[in-house]
Amino acid sequence: MTTLATTAVEFDLTLVALTVEEAARRLSIGRTTMYALIRDGEIETIPIGRARRVPAEAVANYVRARMQKNPTPIAA
Repeated sequence: MTTLATTAVEFDLTLVALTVEEAARRLSIGRTTMYALIRDGEIETIPIGRARRVPAEAVANYVRARMQKNPTPIAA
């Protein structure tokens, strides 16, 4: 008998500033794609000390903007 193990991706919803890798994981995209979105100005980052972080709200804003730009019809 074969069983499939499901991998649950857990997010700490209390984080307000994410690393690039955490933000990419929330969007289910790769790190390189995330850096491209940041480079193109589609997702903002903020400096915190010597590091750059992605505000969690910036990820939500990106998704919201994509939904408005490309609304997906709901199948009946």
